[in-house]
Amino acid sequence: MFREALRREIRDAITRAMESGAIPSGEVPAFEVEVPRDRRHGDYATNAALLLAKQAGGVPREIAQRLVEFYAPPPDRIARLEVAGPGFINIAVAWPWKRDLVATICRLGDGYGLQAIGAGRRVNVEFVSANPTGPLHVGAGRNAVIGDVLANLLEALGFSISREYYMNDAGQKVHNLARSVEAHYLTMLGQPTPPPEGGYPGEYVKDLAGRLVADDGDRWLRVSEDERLDHLRDISVTAVVADIREVLERFGVRFDTWFSERALIRSGAVDRALAEIRARDYIYEADGKTWFRSTCFGDDKDRVIVKPTGEWTYFGSDIAYHLDKLARGFDLMINVWAIDHIGDVARVKGGLAALGISPEALEILIYQHVRLKNAGEYLRMSKSSGEFVALRELMDAVGVDAARYFFAMISPAVPMDFDVALALQHSQDNPVYYVQYAHARIAGILREAAAAGIGAPPAGGMEAPLPLDRLTDEREAALIHALGELPEVIRLAGLRREPHRLCAYAREVAEAFHLFYTHCRVLTDDPDLTGARLALVEATRIVLRRTLGLLGVSAPDSM
Repeated sequence: MFREALRREIRDAITRAMESGAIPSGEVPAFEVEVPRDRRHGDYATNAALLLAKQAGGVPREIAQRLVEFYAPPPDRIARLEVAGPGFINIAVAWPWKRDLVATICRLGDGYGLQAIGAGRRVNVEFVSANPTGPLHVGAGRNAVIGDVLANLLEALGFSISREYYMNDAGQKVHNLARSVEAHYLTMLGQPTPPPEGGYPGEYVKDLAGRLVADDGDRWLRVSEDERLDHLRDISVTAVVADIREVLERFGVRFDTWFSERALIRSGAVDRALAEIRARDYIYEADGKTWFRSTCFGDDKDRVIVKPTGEWTYFGSDIAYHLDKLARGFDLMINVWAIDHIGDVARVKGGLAALGISPEALEILIYQHVRLKNAGEYLRMSKSSGEFVALRELMDAVGVDAARYFFAMISPAVPMDFDVALALQHSQDNPVYYVQYAHARIAGILREAAAAGIGAPPAGGMEAPLPLDRLTDEREAALIHALGELPEVIRLAGLRREPHRLCAYAREVAEAFHLFYTHCRVLTDDPDLTGARLALVEATRIVLRRTLGLLGVSAPDSM
Protein backbone atom coordinates (compact mmCIF):
# COMPACT_ATOMS: atom_id res chain seq x y z
CA MET A 1 0.00 0.00 0.00
CA PHE A 2 2.65 2.51 1.06
CA ARG A 3 5.00 1.71 -1.81
CA GLU A 4 2.46 1.98 -4.61
CA ALA A 5 1.19 5.29 -3.27
CA LEU A 6 4.75 6.59 -3.01
CA ARG A 7 5.54 5.48 -6.55
CA ARG A 8 2.50 7.32 -7.82
CA GLU A 9 3.35 10.51 -5.91
CA ILE A 10 7.02 10.45 -6.93
CA ARG A 11 6.00 9.92 -10.56
CA ASP A 12 3.70 12.94 -10.30
CA ALA A 13 6.50 15.03 -8.76
CA ILE A 14 8.84 14.07 -11.63
CA THR A 15 6.20 15.06 -14.19
CA ARG A 16 5.62 18.43 -12.52
CA ALA A 17 9.35 19.10 -12.29
CA MET A 18 9.80 18.26 -15.98
CA GLU A 19 6.86 20.42 -17.04
CA SER A 20 8.24 23.38 -15.09
CA GLY A 21 11.73 22.95 -16.56
CA ALA A 22 13.30 22.27 -13.16
CA ILE A 23 14.73 19.02 -14.52
CA PRO A 24 15.28 17.93 -18.15
CA SER A 25 12.21 16.58 -19.93
CA GLY A 26 12.03 12.96 -21.01
CA GLU A 27 10.54 9.61 -20.11
CA VAL A 28 9.87 8.93 -16.45
CA PRO A 29 12.34 6.14 -15.63
CA ALA A 30 11.36 2.89 -13.93
CA PHE A 31 12.61 3.92 -10.51
CA GLU A 32 12.50 1.85 -7.35
CA VAL A 33 11.00 2.50 -3.94
CA GLU A 34 12.85 0.25 -1.51
CA VAL A 35 13.22 -0.26 2.23
CA PRO A 36 16.63 1.04 3.40
CA ARG A 37 18.93 -1.44 5.10
CA ASP A 38 19.27 0.99 7.99
CA ARG A 39 15.75 1.96 9.01
CA ARG A 40 17.10 5.02 10.82
CA HIS A 41 17.38 6.58 7.36
CA GLY A 42 13.63 6.34 6.85
CA ASP A 43 10.88 3.90 5.97
CA TYR A 44 11.61 3.98 2.23
CA ALA A 45 14.14 5.34 -0.26
CA THR A 46 13.99 5.96 -4.00
CA ASN A 47 16.68 6.04 -6.67
CA ALA A 48 14.59 8.19 -9.03
CA ALA A 49 17.06 11.11 -9.05
CA LEU A 50 20.01 8.86 -9.91
CA LEU A 51 18.14 7.41 -12.90
CA LEU A 52 17.03 10.84 -14.07
CA ALA A 53 20.61 12.12 -13.88
CA LYS A 54 21.88 9.16 -15.87
CA GLN A 55 19.12 9.57 -18.44
CA ALA A 56 19.37 13.30 -19.10
CA GLY A 57 22.60 14.41 -17.45
CA GLY A 58 23.01 16.52 -14.36
CA VAL A 59 24.08 16.08 -10.77
CA PRO A 60 21.96 13.43 -8.99
CA ARG A 61 21.86 15.26 -5.65
CA GLU A 62 20.71 18.47 -7.31
CA ILE A 63 17.95 16.63 -9.19
CA ALA A 64 16.96 14.88 -5.95
CA GLN A 65 16.65 18.22 -4.18
CA ARG A 66 14.42 19.58 -6.95
CA LEU A 67 12.22 16.49 -6.74
CA VAL A 68 11.85 17.01 -3.00
CA GLU A 69 10.71 20.57 -3.66
CA PHE A 70 8.13 19.45 -6.22
CA TYR A 71 6.94 16.51 -4.12
CA ALA A 72 5.53 18.66 -1.30
CA PRO A 73 3.44 15.87 0.29
CA PRO A 74 0.85 16.67 2.97
CA PRO A 75 2.33 16.43 6.49
CA ASP A 76 -0.15 13.75 7.54
CA ARG A 77 1.42 11.36 5.00
CA ILE A 78 5.15 12.10 4.94
CA ALA A 79 7.04 13.10 8.06
CA ARG A 80 10.40 13.65 6.41
CA LEU A 81 12.03 13.82 2.96
CA GLU A 82 15.79 14.14 2.72
CA VAL A 83 18.47 13.74 0.10
CA ALA A 84 21.17 11.26 1.08
CA GLY A 85 24.31 9.70 -0.35
CA PRO A 86 24.88 10.13 -4.09
CA GLY A 87 21.29 11.20 -4.69
CA PHE A 88 18.86 8.88 -2.93
CA ILE A 89 15.72 10.38 -1.41
CA ASN A 90 14.87 8.96 2.00
CA ILE A 91 11.20 9.00 3.01
CA ALA A 92 9.75 8.71 6.50
CA VAL A 93 6.03 7.89 6.65
CA ALA A 94 4.01 10.03 9.07
CA TRP A 95 2.11 8.45 11.94
CA PRO A 96 -1.37 9.47 10.66
CA TRP A 97 -0.78 7.51 7.44
CA LYS A 98 0.46 4.51 9.41
CA ARG A 99 -2.64 4.59 11.59
CA ASP A 100 -4.88 4.93 8.53
CA LEU A 101 -3.37 1.70 7.21
CA VAL A 102 -4.48 -0.19 10.33
CA ALA A 103 -8.03 1.04 9.84
CA THR A 104 -7.89 0.21 6.12
CA ILE A 105 -6.77 -3.38 6.72
CA CYS A 106 -9.50 -3.91 9.31
CA ARG A 107 -12.05 -2.50 6.86
CA LEU A 108 -10.89 -4.51 3.83
CA GLY A 109 -10.33 -7.79 5.63
CA ASP A 110 -9.48 -10.55 3.16
CA GLY A 111 -9.71 -7.99 0.37
CA TYR A 112 -6.49 -6.36 1.55
CA GLY A 113 -3.72 -6.88 -0.97
CA LEU A 114 -6.00 -7.58 -3.94
CA GLN A 115 -4.91 -5.69 -7.06
CA ALA A 116 -6.10 -5.17 -10.64
CA ILE A 117 -2.77 -5.51 -12.45
CA GLY A 118 -3.97 -8.53 -14.42
CA ALA A 119 -7.06 -6.73 -15.69
CA GLY A 120 -8.80 -10.08 -16.20
CA ARG A 121 -6.21 -11.50 -18.64
CA ARG A 122 -6.70 -15.24 -19.02
CA VAL A 123 -3.72 -17.29 -17.86
CA ASN A 124 -3.35 -21.07 -18.04
CA VAL A 125 -1.07 -22.41 -15.31
CA GLU A 126 -0.10 -26.00 -16.05
CA PHE A 127 1.76 -27.79 -13.27
CA VAL A 128 2.51 -31.17 -11.73
CA SER A 129 1.62 -33.06 -14.95
CA ALA A 130 3.55 -36.10 -13.71
CA ASN A 131 3.34 -39.17 -15.95
CA PRO A 132 0.38 -41.30 -14.82
CA THR A 133 2.62 -44.29 -14.24
CA GLY A 134 2.73 -44.36 -10.46
CA PRO A 135 2.11 -42.46 -7.21
CA LEU A 136 3.30 -38.87 -6.95
CA HIS A 137 6.70 -38.64 -5.33
CA VAL A 138 8.09 -35.86 -3.16
CA GLY A 139 9.52 -34.00 -6.16
CA ALA A 140 6.03 -33.60 -7.60
CA GLY A 141 5.01 -32.01 -4.32
CA ARG A 142 7.36 -29.11 -4.95
CA ASN A 143 5.93 -28.68 -8.43
CA ALA A 144 2.40 -28.71 -7.03
CA VAL A 145 3.10 -26.03 -4.45
CA ILE A 146 5.00 -23.75 -6.83
CA GLY A 147 2.21 -23.92 -9.40
CA ASP A 148 -0.67 -23.63 -6.93
CA VAL A 149 0.81 -20.70 -4.99
CA LEU A 150 1.72 -18.91 -8.21
CA ALA A 151 -1.87 -19.34 -9.40
CA ASN A 152 -3.13 -17.93 -6.08
CA LEU A 153 -0.84 -14.93 -6.43
CA LEU A 154 -1.90 -14.20 -9.99
CA GLU A 155 -5.55 -14.40 -8.97
CA ALA A 156 -4.83 -11.86 -6.22
CA LEU A 157 -3.32 -9.62 -8.90
CA GLY A 158 -6.47 -9.68 -11.00
CA PHE A 159 -5.64 -12.35 -13.59
CA SER A 160 -8.22 -14.95 -14.58
CA ILE A 161 -6.54 -18.26 -13.80
CA SER A 162 -7.16 -21.80 -15.00
CA ARG A 163 -5.20 -24.59 -13.34
CA GLU A 164 -4.40 -27.52 -15.64
CA TYR A 165 -2.88 -30.99 -15.36
CA TYR A 166 -1.55 -32.53 -18.59
CA MET A 167 -1.79 -36.32 -18.52
CA ASN A 168 0.89 -38.04 -20.62
CA ASP A 169 -1.39 -41.04 -21.05
CA ALA A 170 0.03 -42.06 -24.44
CA GLY A 171 3.42 -43.35 -25.48
CA GLN A 172 6.07 -45.73 -24.25
CA LYS A 173 5.90 -45.01 -20.53
CA VAL A 174 2.26 -45.96 -20.10
CA HIS A 175 2.90 -48.97 -22.36
CA ASN A 176 5.69 -50.01 -20.00
CA LEU A 177 3.30 -49.61 -17.07
CA ALA A 178 0.81 -51.93 -18.78
CA ARG A 179 3.55 -54.48 -19.48
CA SER A 180 4.69 -54.28 -15.85
CA VAL A 181 1.16 -54.96 -14.58
CA GLU A 182 0.81 -57.75 -17.13
CA ALA A 183 3.94 -59.50 -15.84
CA HIS A 184 2.52 -59.59 -12.31
CA TYR A 185 -0.93 -60.58 -13.57
CA LEU A 186 0.43 -63.53 -15.55
CA THR A 187 2.67 -64.61 -12.67
CA MET A 188 -0.23 -64.54 -10.22
CA LEU A 189 -2.18 -66.82 -12.56
CA GLY A 190 0.56 -69.44 -12.80
CA GLN A 191 2.49 -68.11 -15.81
CA PRO A 192 5.74 -66.78 -14.31
CA THR A 193 6.75 -63.73 -16.37
CA PRO A 194 9.83 -61.55 -15.81
CA PRO A 195 9.29 -57.78 -15.59
CA PRO A 196 9.78 -55.97 -18.91
CA GLU A 197 12.82 -53.89 -19.71
CA GLY A 198 12.10 -50.30 -18.71
CA GLY A 199 9.18 -51.43 -16.56
CA TYR A 200 8.05 -50.22 -13.15
CA PRO A 201 9.02 -52.39 -10.16
CA GLY A 202 7.08 -50.52 -7.45
CA GLU A 203 4.75 -52.35 -5.09
CA TYR A 204 1.83 -50.35 -6.50
CA VAL A 205 2.25 -52.22 -9.83
CA LYS A 206 1.77 -55.54 -8.07
CA ASP A 207 -1.28 -54.10 -6.30
CA LEU A 208 -2.81 -53.12 -9.65
CA ALA A 209 -2.33 -56.66 -10.93
CA GLY A 210 -3.80 -58.14 -7.76
CA ARG A 211 -6.85 -55.95 -8.09
CA LEU A 212 -7.35 -57.17 -11.66
CA VAL A 213 -7.11 -60.80 -10.60
CA ALA A 214 -9.65 -60.18 -7.84
CA ASP A 215 -12.07 -58.42 -10.21
CA ASP A 216 -11.70 -60.43 -13.44
CA GLY A 217 -9.86 -63.64 -12.58
CA ASP A 218 -8.20 -65.19 -15.65
CA ARG A 219 -10.47 -63.45 -18.16
CA TRP A 220 -7.55 -61.57 -19.75
CA LEU A 221 -5.63 -64.74 -20.44
CA ARG A 222 -8.24 -65.65 -23.04
CA VAL A 223 -7.79 -62.61 -25.28
CA SER A 224 -5.03 -61.45 -27.61
CA GLU A 225 -1.96 -59.81 -26.14
CA ASP A 226 -2.84 -56.48 -27.79
CA GLU A 227 -6.34 -56.51 -26.35
CA ARG A 228 -4.99 -57.44 -22.92
CA LEU A 229 -2.39 -54.65 -22.97
CA ASP A 230 -4.96 -52.10 -24.14
CA HIS A 231 -7.16 -52.99 -21.20
CA LEU A 232 -4.28 -53.04 -18.73
CA ARG A 233 -3.13 -49.63 -19.91
CA ASP A 234 -6.61 -48.17 -19.53
CA ILE A 235 -7.32 -49.53 -16.07
CA SER A 236 -3.79 -48.81 -14.82
CA VAL A 237 -3.79 -45.20 -15.99
CA THR A 238 -7.31 -44.71 -14.61
CA ALA A 239 -6.27 -46.09 -11.22
CA VAL A 240 -3.06 -44.07 -11.08
CA VAL A 241 -4.80 -40.83 -12.10
CA ALA A 242 -7.48 -41.43 -9.46
CA ASP A 243 -4.75 -41.82 -6.85
CA ILE A 244 -2.98 -38.67 -8.07
CA ARG A 245 -6.23 -36.71 -7.86
CA GLU A 246 -6.90 -37.93 -4.33
CA VAL A 247 -3.39 -37.07 -3.13
CA LEU A 248 -3.41 -33.62 -4.72
CA GLU A 249 -6.84 -32.76 -3.32
CA ARG A 250 -5.62 -33.75 0.13
CA PHE A 251 -2.61 -31.51 -0.57
CA GLY A 252 -4.95 -28.61 -1.26
CA VAL A 253 -4.42 -28.63 -5.04
CA ARG A 254 -7.40 -28.77 -7.38
CA PHE A 255 -7.35 -28.47 -11.15
CA ASP A 256 -9.90 -26.93 -13.45
CA THR A 257 -8.84 -29.18 -16.33
CA TRP A 258 -7.31 -32.65 -16.63
CA PHE A 259 -6.10 -32.78 -20.22
CA SER A 260 -5.44 -36.11 -21.97
CA GLU A 261 -2.54 -36.45 -24.42
CA ARG A 262 -4.16 -39.59 -25.79
CA ALA A 263 -7.36 -37.71 -26.60
CA LEU A 264 -5.31 -34.96 -28.23
CA ILE A 265 -3.60 -37.45 -30.54
CA ARG A 266 -6.87 -39.20 -31.39
CA SER A 267 -8.44 -35.87 -32.32
CA GLY A 268 -5.89 -35.44 -35.10
CA ALA A 269 -4.58 -32.19 -33.59
CA VAL A 270 -1.01 -33.46 -33.49
CA ASP A 271 -1.09 -34.55 -37.14
CA ARG A 272 -2.51 -31.16 -38.13
CA ALA A 273 0.25 -29.34 -36.25
CA LEU A 274 2.92 -31.43 -38.00
CA ALA A 275 1.35 -30.78 -41.39
CA GLU A 276 1.37 -27.03 -40.76
CA ILE A 277 4.99 -27.04 -39.64
CA ARG A 278 5.93 -29.15 -42.65
CA ALA A 279 4.16 -26.70 -44.94
CA ARG A 280 6.36 -23.96 -43.50
CA ASP A 281 9.48 -26.04 -44.37
CA TYR A 282 10.60 -26.69 -40.80
CA ILE A 283 10.31 -30.49 -41.13
CA TYR A 284 12.69 -32.87 -42.90
CA GLU A 285 13.40 -36.60 -43.06
CA ALA A 286 16.76 -38.16 -42.19
CA ASP A 287 17.99 -41.50 -40.79
CA GLY A 288 14.50 -42.93 -40.92
CA LYS A 289 13.20 -40.21 -38.57
CA THR A 290 11.26 -37.00 -38.94
CA TRP A 291 13.12 -33.94 -37.67
CA PHE A 292 12.13 -30.41 -36.67
CA ARG A 293 14.54 -27.59 -37.57
CA SER A 294 14.72 -26.34 -33.98
CA THR A 295 18.15 -24.80 -34.62
CA CYS A 296 16.27 -22.12 -36.57
CA PHE A 297 14.83 -21.01 -33.24
CA GLY A 298 17.86 -21.02 -30.96
CA ASP A 299 18.10 -24.73 -30.06
CA ASP A 300 21.56 -26.34 -30.07
CA LYS A 301 20.48 -29.09 -32.48
CA ASP A 302 17.50 -30.22 -34.51
CA ARG A 303 15.06 -32.52 -32.73
CA VAL A 304 13.22 -35.70 -33.66
CA ILE A 305 9.51 -35.04 -33.82
CA VAL A 306 8.35 -38.46 -35.15
CA LYS A 307 10.11 -41.73 -34.33
CA PRO A 308 10.88 -44.42 -36.97
CA THR A 309 7.86 -46.34 -35.60
CA GLY A 310 5.65 -43.43 -36.63
CA GLU A 311 5.01 -42.56 -32.98
CA TRP A 312 5.12 -38.92 -31.92
CA THR A 313 7.74 -37.75 -29.45
CA TYR A 314 6.54 -35.84 -26.40
CA PHE A 315 7.83 -32.72 -28.11
CA GLY A 316 5.49 -33.21 -31.05
CA SER A 317 2.47 -33.61 -28.81
CA ASP A 318 3.51 -30.58 -26.77
CA ILE A 319 3.28 -28.29 -29.78
CA ALA A 320 -0.27 -29.38 -30.54
CA TYR A 321 -1.16 -29.19 -26.85
CA HIS A 322 -0.09 -25.57 -26.56
CA LEU A 323 -1.93 -24.72 -29.75
CA ASP A 324 -5.03 -26.17 -28.10
CA LYS A 325 -4.50 -23.91 -25.08
CA LEU A 326 -4.30 -20.86 -27.28
CA ALA A 327 -7.43 -21.96 -29.14
CA ARG A 328 -9.19 -22.01 -25.80
CA GLY A 329 -8.56 -18.29 -25.48
CA PHE A 330 -5.68 -18.01 -23.05
CA ASP A 331 -3.56 -14.86 -23.26
CA LEU A 332 -0.60 -16.45 -21.48
CA MET A 333 0.51 -20.02 -20.78
CA ILE A 334 2.73 -20.74 -17.76
CA ASN A 335 4.21 -24.21 -17.33
CA VAL A 336 6.02 -25.40 -14.20
CA TRP A 337 8.72 -27.89 -15.21
CA ALA A 338 11.45 -29.73 -13.34
CA ILE A 339 15.06 -28.98 -14.21
CA ASP A 340 15.44 -32.22 -16.15
CA HIS A 341 13.03 -30.79 -18.77
CA ILE A 342 15.07 -27.65 -19.36
CA GLY A 343 16.26 -29.03 -22.70
CA ASP A 344 12.66 -29.07 -23.92
CA VAL A 345 12.16 -25.33 -23.51
CA ALA A 346 13.83 -24.16 -26.73
CA ARG A 347 12.22 -26.83 -28.89
CA VAL A 348 8.68 -26.24 -27.65
CA LYS A 349 8.99 -22.47 -27.95
CA GLY A 350 10.58 -23.03 -31.37
CA GLY A 351 7.70 -25.22 -32.46
CA LEU A 352 5.26 -22.45 -31.59
CA ALA A 353 7.45 -19.82 -33.27
CA ALA A 354 7.49 -21.97 -36.43
CA LEU A 355 3.71 -21.55 -36.49
CA GLY A 356 3.96 -17.78 -36.09
CA ILE A 357 3.19 -17.68 -32.36
CA SER A 358 5.16 -15.29 -30.18
CA PRO A 359 7.48 -17.06 -27.73
CA GLU A 360 6.15 -14.66 -25.09
CA ALA A 361 2.83 -16.52 -25.18
CA LEU A 362 4.51 -19.40 -23.33
CA GLU A 363 6.45 -18.99 -20.11
CA ILE A 364 8.20 -21.96 -18.54
CA LEU A 365 9.14 -21.81 -14.88
CA ILE A 366 11.96 -24.25 -14.15
CA TYR A 367 12.46 -25.54 -10.62
CA GLN A 368 15.37 -27.49 -9.21
CA HIS A 369 15.17 -30.95 -7.69
CA VAL A 370 14.23 -31.64 -4.10
CA ARG A 371 15.92 -34.12 -1.80
CA LEU A 372 14.28 -35.57 1.27
CA LYS A 373 16.52 -35.58 4.30
CA ASN A 374 15.61 -37.85 7.17
CA ALA A 375 17.99 -38.06 10.13
CA GLY A 376 20.83 -36.94 7.88
CA GLU A 377 20.12 -39.59 5.23
CA TYR A 378 19.00 -38.69 1.73
CA LEU A 379 16.41 -40.93 0.10
CA ARG A 380 16.26 -41.66 -3.62
CA MET A 381 13.11 -40.77 -5.52
CA SER A 382 12.81 -42.65 -8.81
CA LYS A 383 9.66 -44.36 -10.02
CA SER A 384 11.61 -46.46 -12.48
CA SER A 385 13.82 -47.94 -9.75
CA GLY A 386 10.92 -48.44 -7.36
CA GLU A 387 12.86 -46.51 -4.71
CA PHE A 388 10.90 -43.35 -4.11
CA VAL A 389 9.18 -41.55 -1.27
CA ALA A 390 5.57 -40.85 -2.11
CA LEU A 391 4.05 -37.42 -1.49
CA ARG A 392 1.33 -39.22 0.45
CA GLU A 393 3.96 -40.56 2.87
CA LEU A 394 5.44 -37.11 3.38
CA MET A 395 2.02 -35.66 4.18
CA ASP A 396 1.44 -38.49 6.64
CA ALA A 397 4.79 -37.76 8.30
CA VAL A 398 4.81 -33.96 8.61
CA GLY A 399 1.30 -32.82 7.68
CA VAL A 400 0.00 -30.82 4.73
CA ASP A 401 0.81 -27.40 6.21
CA ALA A 402 4.47 -28.12 6.86
CA ALA A 403 4.90 -29.85 3.51
CA ARG A 404 3.39 -26.95 1.56
CA TYR A 405 5.24 -24.26 3.51
CA PHE A 406 8.62 -25.98 3.21
CA PHE A 407 8.20 -26.53 -0.53
CA ALA A 408 7.21 -22.88 -0.99
CA MET A 409 9.92 -21.24 1.10
CA ILE A 410 12.88 -22.01 -1.18
CA SER A 411 13.32 -20.24 -4.52
CA PRO A 412 12.42 -22.55 -7.42
CA ALA A 413 15.85 -21.76 -8.91
CA VAL A 414 17.62 -23.39 -5.95
CA PRO A 415 17.83 -27.13 -5.17
CA MET A 416 16.22 -27.85 -1.82
CA ASP A 417 16.70 -30.33 0.98
CA PHE A 418 13.44 -31.07 2.76
CA ASP A 419 14.36 -31.47 6.42
CA VAL A 420 11.75 -33.77 7.96
CA ALA A 421 13.15 -33.40 11.49
CA LEU A 422 12.84 -29.60 11.30
CA ALA A 423 9.30 -29.81 9.89
CA LEU A 424 8.28 -31.84 12.96
CA GLN A 425 9.70 -29.42 15.53
CA HIS A 426 7.35 -27.33 17.66
CA SER A 427 9.73 -24.42 18.06
CA GLN A 428 10.59 -21.08 16.49
CA ASP A 429 13.26 -22.88 14.46
CA ASN A 430 10.47 -24.44 12.43
CA PRO A 431 9.37 -21.60 10.13
CA VAL A 432 5.79 -22.72 9.57
CA TYR A 433 5.25 -23.39 13.28
CA TYR A 434 6.66 -19.95 14.12
CA VAL A 435 4.28 -18.16 11.75
CA GLN A 436 1.24 -20.24 12.67
CA TYR A 437 2.00 -19.72 16.36
CA ALA A 438 1.87 -15.94 15.83
CA HIS A 439 -1.62 -16.30 14.37
CA ALA A 440 -2.71 -18.61 17.18
CA ARG A 441 -1.38 -16.16 19.77
CA ILE A 442 -3.38 -13.35 18.15
CA ALA A 443 -6.52 -15.50 18.23
CA GLY A 444 -5.87 -16.09 21.92
CA ILE A 445 -5.59 -12.35 22.58
CA LEU A 446 -8.87 -11.73 20.79
CA ARG A 447 -10.57 -14.51 22.77
CA GLU A 448 -9.29 -13.02 26.00
CA ALA A 449 -10.55 -9.59 24.96
CA ALA A 450 -13.95 -11.00 24.07
CA ALA A 451 -14.16 -12.75 27.43
CA ALA A 452 -13.49 -9.38 29.08
CA GLY A 453 -16.22 -7.76 27.01
CA ILE A 454 -13.79 -5.95 24.72
CA GLY A 455 -14.40 -6.43 21.02
CA ALA A 456 -11.83 -6.15 18.24
CA PRO A 457 -12.82 -4.11 15.18
CA PRO A 458 -14.74 -6.36 12.80
CA ALA A 459 -13.30 -6.93 9.35
CA GLY A 460 -15.37 -5.23 6.69
CA GLY A 461 -16.34 -2.16 8.64
CA MET A 462 -16.19 -0.20 11.89
CA GLU A 463 -19.10 1.38 13.66
CA ALA A 464 -17.03 4.17 15.20
CA PRO A 465 -13.60 5.73 14.63
CA LEU A 466 -10.83 3.83 16.32
CA PRO A 467 -8.57 5.62 18.84
CA LEU A 468 -5.55 4.91 16.66
CA ASP A 469 -3.77 8.08 17.71
CA ARG A 470 -2.72 6.10 20.77
CA LEU A 471 -0.36 4.06 18.60
CA THR A 472 3.02 5.75 19.11
CA ASP A 473 5.52 3.03 20.07
CA GLU A 474 8.39 2.19 17.69
CA ARG A 475 7.46 -1.51 17.85
CA GLU A 476 3.95 -0.61 16.75
CA ALA A 477 5.43 1.40 13.90
CA ALA A 478 7.63 -1.53 12.83
CA LEU A 479 4.65 -3.88 12.81
CA ILE A 480 2.52 -1.46 10.81
CA HIS A 481 5.36 -1.07 8.31
CA ALA A 482 5.48 -4.85 7.88
CA LEU A 483 1.71 -5.02 7.37
CA GLY A 484 1.94 -2.32 4.72
CA GLU A 485 4.23 -4.48 2.61
CA LEU A 486 1.69 -7.20 1.77
CA PRO A 487 0.48 -5.65 -1.52
CA GLU A 488 4.09 -5.20 -2.66
CA VAL A 489 5.01 -8.75 -1.70
CA ILE A 490 2.02 -10.12 -3.63
CA ARG A 491 2.94 -7.99 -6.64
CA LEU A 492 6.60 -9.02 -6.72
CA ALA A 493 6.00 -12.67 -5.83
CA GLY A 494 3.40 -12.97 -8.58
CA LEU A 495 4.97 -10.96 -11.38
CA ARG A 496 8.49 -12.27 -10.77
CA ARG A 497 7.23 -15.85 -10.25
CA GLU A 498 8.84 -16.01 -6.80
CA PRO A 499 6.33 -17.61 -4.41
CA HIS A 500 9.04 -18.00 -1.76
CA ARG A 501 8.71 -14.28 -1.06
CA LEU A 502 5.47 -15.04 0.78
CA CYS A 503 7.27 -17.25 3.30
CA ALA A 504 9.99 -14.68 3.96
CA TYR A 505 7.28 -12.07 4.41
CA ALA A 506 5.19 -14.24 6.75
CA ARG A 507 8.27 -14.70 8.93
CA GLU A 508 8.90 -10.94 8.91
CA VAL A 509 5.35 -10.16 10.04
CA ALA A 510 5.48 -12.86 12.73
CA GLU A 511 8.78 -11.48 14.05
CA ALA A 512 7.42 -7.93 14.12
CA PHE A 513 4.31 -9.13 15.94
CA HIS A 514 6.23 -11.14 18.54
CA LEU A 515 8.44 -8.11 19.23
CA PHE A 516 5.39 -5.87 19.55
CA TYR A 517 3.66 -8.37 21.85
CA THR A 518 6.73 -8.63 24.07
CA HIS A 519 7.02 -4.87 24.62
CA CYS A 520 3.46 -3.59 24.20
CA ARG A 521 0.73 -4.88 26.46
CA VAL A 522 -2.47 -5.19 24.46
CA LEU A 523 -5.17 -5.48 27.15
CA THR A 524 -4.57 -2.53 29.45
CA ASP A 525 -6.49 -0.39 31.94
CA ASP A 526 -6.65 2.35 29.28
CA PRO A 527 -9.67 1.62 27.05
CA ASP A 528 -8.44 3.78 24.16
CA LEU A 529 -4.95 2.27 24.16
CA THR A 530 -6.46 -1.21 24.37
CA GLY A 531 -8.80 -0.46 21.47
CA ALA A 532 -5.97 0.88 19.31
CA ARG A 533 -3.74 -2.10 19.97
CA LEU A 534 -6.58 -4.56 19.43
CA ALA A 535 -7.10 -2.95 16.02
CA LEU A 536 -3.41 -3.45 15.25
CA VAL A 537 -3.64 -7.05 16.43
CA GLU A 538 -6.70 -7.64 14.24
CA ALA A 539 -4.92 -6.10 11.24
CA THR A 540 -1.97 -8.42 11.87
CA ARG A 541 -4.30 -11.42 12.05
CA ILE A 542 -5.80 -10.47 8.68
CA VAL A 543 -2.38 -10.14 7.06
CA LEU A 544 -1.06 -13.42 8.45
CA ARG A 545 -4.23 -15.24 7.42
CA ARG A 546 -4.06 -13.71 3.92
CA THR A 547 -0.40 -14.67 3.52
CA LEU A 548 -0.86 -18.22 4.79
CA GLY A 549 -3.97 -18.54 2.64
CA LEU A 550 -2.01 -17.65 -0.50
CA LEU A 551 0.44 -20.40 0.49
CA GLY A 552 -2.41 -22.87 0.97
CA VAL A 553 -1.46 -23.21 4.65
CA SER A 554 -3.96 -23.06 7.49
CA ALA A 555 -4.06 -20.22 10.02
CA PRO A 556 -4.88 -22.01 13.30
CA ASP A 557 -6.63 -20.28 16.18
CA SER A 558 -4.90 -22.50 18.73
CA MET A 559 -1.83 -24.71 18.83
